[in-house]
Order: sequence, then C-alpha cells, then structure tokens
Amino acid sequence: MGVKLYDVAVSLFFSSLLLPLVFCESEDGLLRIGLKKIKYDQNSHIARRFESKEVKSFPQSFGRRNFGGKLGDSEDTDIVALKNYMDAQYFGEIAVGTPPQKFTVIFDTGSSNLWVPSAKCHFSVACFLHAKYKGKESSTYKKNGTSAAIHYGTGAISGFFSQDSVKVGHLTLRNQDFIEATREPSITFLVAKFDGILGLGFQEISVGKAVPVWYNMVKQGLVKEQIFSFWLNRHTGEEEGGEIVFGGVDSSHYEGEHTYVPVTQKGYWQFKMGDVLIDGKETGYCNEGCSAIADSGTSLLAGPTAVITMINHAIGAVGVVSQECKTVVDQYGQKIMDLLLTEEQPKKVCSQIGLCTFDGTRGVSSSIESVVDEKNGWSSGHHNALCSTCEMTVAWIQNQLKQNLTQDRILSYVNENCDKLQLCDRLPSPMGESSVDCSKISSMPSISFTIGDKILKLPAAQYILKVGEGTASQCISGFTALDIPPPRGPLWILGDVFMGYYHTVFDYKNARVGFAKAT
Repeated sequence: MGVKLYDVAVSLFFSSLLLPLVFCESEDGLLRIGLKKIKYDQNSHIARRFESKEVKSFPQSFGRRNFGGKLGDSEDTDIVALKNYMDAQYFGEIAVGTPPQKFTVIFDTGSSNLWVPSAKCHFSVACFLHAKYKGKESSTYKKNGTSAAIHYGTGAISGFFSQDSVKVGHLTLRNQDFIEATREPSITFLVAKFDGILGLGFQEISVGKAVPVWYNMVKQGLVKEQIFSFWLNRHTGEEEGGEIVFGGVDSSHYEGEHTYVPVTQKGYWQFKMGDVLIDGKETGYCNEGCSAIADSGTSLLAGPTAVITMINHAIGAVGVVSQECKTVVDQYGQKIMDLLLTEEQPKKVCSQIGLCTFDGTRGVSSSIESVVDEKNGWSSGHHNALCSTCEMTVAWIQNQLKQNLTQDRILSYVNENCDKLQLCDRLPSPMGESSVDCSKISSMPSISFTIGDKILKLPAAQYILKVGEGTASQCISGFTALDIPPPRGPLWILGDVFMGYYHTVFDYKNARVGFAKAT
C-alpha cells in the first residue's frame, strides 16, 4: 500500500507542474486570481477511501474535543478540526519572500491562517513533494519562531510563525505573519495537489491570533472595496477552473441579483439557513432554523446525519452497512416505530430509548458511558455511533410516513427487515462515500436550501461527483454527514458543490454573504 501511495503522490506532483496558474490586474481596479481546476480522479478517490478508514470515528467525538487554545482563544474553532482537503479541486498561486518563492494554495474561507511547507521540514514525506519556503533566501524575512499547530479532521500541521512579504497577484502585502509547516502527517498532505492553505475566514479563528492575509489587504489599502468573491467553474471539459476576485465582484460571473444574509457569528462566514427541501418537499429538519457556513476549502456539502441520510436515500445512494446500524435495527426497530406513531416530537425518540440524550432541540450523543454500556462492553465512541444511527433510522421511517405509506406497510417492512437486517442496506453511509448509479443522474431530485427569502435549488448534475471515464466511471454523492451539537449546530457546510453553482460574495465591510446563480 505504501509503495502505491508513493507512486500516486509522485505522479500527482509532476502532473501539477504542467498546470500553469494565472492572475491579472484589470482596468476596473479588481484583482483577479485565476483558479486551476484539477479533476477529482481515481487516485484521489482511492486515497480518500484509505484516509477515511483512519478517521471515520472522528466526527462522533466532535462535541468533546478540546484543543486547549491551539486554534486560537475562541471555542468556535473546532470546525477547522473537521476539515478534509482530500477532495479539494480549486487552487491558486501566491508568492512569499523577496525574491518571490511560489506556492500553490487553496483559498479557504473556512480557516484564517496562511501556511506553507518549510525548508526545515525534514521528517514528513509530504514536504519533499511540495515547494518549501526558505527564509534565509528572502531579504524581507523576519524571524518570529512562535510554535503553532492546526488540527484537521485527517491530521494536523505544525511548525512556527515567520513574517515576510506575500504577493497575491500583483499585490504585495508587507509584514505578513504565516506558519512555516515543519510537520505534515496524514496522507491528505502527502497526495495533495496544493502546497499550503491561505485562509480567508475571520481573525477570531486564526491560530495565534495572526492577522489574516485578507485583513492586511484591507488595512494596507490594497483593495478597492472590502469585498471578495468566488466563481468556481463547474462546466465539464473547460480548462479554466474559476476566479477569485479581491476588491469587488465581476458581473460576468453571475446572473440576476445576489441574495444576501448577515453573518451571525464571526469566525467562519456563518449565517442563518431555513429548511432543506428534497424535490421541492420540506424535510422539516431546519424549520426552526439551522446555521450554515460558506466554505471554499470543502469540496462536498455537509450537514446533520438525519437529513443527509434522507437526501442520500432519495437519490438512490448506497453506502456501507455498519454493525451499529444492524444493532439499532435489530434491537430497537419496533420500538422506534411505536414511538414515532405516538410521539409528538420525533427528535426525542432516540433519547427515549436511551441511545441519545435530548438537549432541548435534538438528540445528541452522551459523553457519559452508562452502566448498560459497560455491561455490554460498549465504548463511548460506539455509543455515539449508535446515537447517530438511531437518528438515521428515525429519519428514514419519517420519510416513509411522509410518502403516505400506511402504518401497516411500514411496520411490515421494518419487522421483515429487522429480522433479515436488510434495512441497513437502505440506509446510505453518511460518513463515508455513498455511490449512485451514473445513468440515473437525470432523474434524481433537486435538493434546495432556504437562504434569506429565497429557495436556492441544486440540481443533481451539480451534487454528483464523477470519477473516471466511460464504462469505468463511478458516481459519488456530494453529500456527507457532519453532526455538530448546539449551540454552534446543527450546522451545514456549503462547500464547492454549492459554491460552484452559486456565485458567492463575501462582504467583509457589511458582514454578509451573498449568493447568485453562477454563469
């Protein structure tokens, strides 16, 4: 396995050398950074599956993680720790130092630090496959040396702070703090097509409270307006990957007017979102409101397990049958059905049977292992998995009820499949990959999101990722589960799957985010 992964990494590295990245200064005073789109290929697909096996239990422990301030002083930084750049496809070029040393980076609205590999990175293979910053070769380098670490869902990078000039397009930022990464474990960075990350989030989640690149663009008077915008080209077959515009918007990138919503909590570009609709029908999960963030550093679209399960089931996605699912269906299937038929609040069902605790709005995994858990030899991680699976099962049965199926028919189905443990085959795997039939994309339902006073529809062609060509091609659902407890959650992360279809404006001055149909 190690040799194969090394070969994959080397091939990706050399192929990236053939992909030029461009920028231009326009007459309208806007800075345009051309983005290169690298196709989600079989190598990325294989690597992602390999990596997901190592971290599949991580999201279940989200609520209890404490990074001890390593991600800044705010508790609102934990979402960074769930980021997985394995599927990232859009990259741009910057330069650090004098003379400029070039790096390919992800422009990431879901984090706030700039980091690149350091020439002092000697013990991580990933560093040998990417460009490395050499401070001693820059006349504008200033030593800092403060240690820093950023934890991600698939590993962490660590190193130390330095300061130097940073060039983004034709703009040169003076005295920019950044992290020199001296350690890059995790296969993500080994096979990555990028060298580093340039965060465009708020300073509230910046590690070490370092001033983000965007803040310095504004402070040093380098941009026309305190706005930047993303256009991600999702048109198959076109070489141009897209464009990030600093200082304003390009009207040729969208049609109609933007729908703006205020940022509700600084850190991420977070806003309030209404209900999610499947083929025009409300799921009801976000009737009382959910939070969402626009995240250019996430390829997929992530949301609460219960509704992601409903979506993946509706589009015919097939996942991996889990032992937790079999346990829940075998032991609690009938009871879940009984409670759903009598309980006025379905979100309490899983807490009533003891698999979750109820926080007032929904079931959440308990961090305290019960006597029953110990008696059955269950770990807290297993208990958390059972809670998530219970919510998936409840969501599936609710979905059947909404289709006006008779109670007898649903009970018959549950009872029959509880015995055969086949109900799990109908519940797509929310945490990992959920594959779909490529030939049925045209008949799949649209998934819509209520943002502001508009319902923004996402057609199937946009939320399905295609891997490979011809008869060897595979299609994967662009929806994945991520359960974040209150007060931050329930939370949706609208990544490139969404931002590719909707041109996105990040209005720093007015603290708002805008969406309009991309061209």
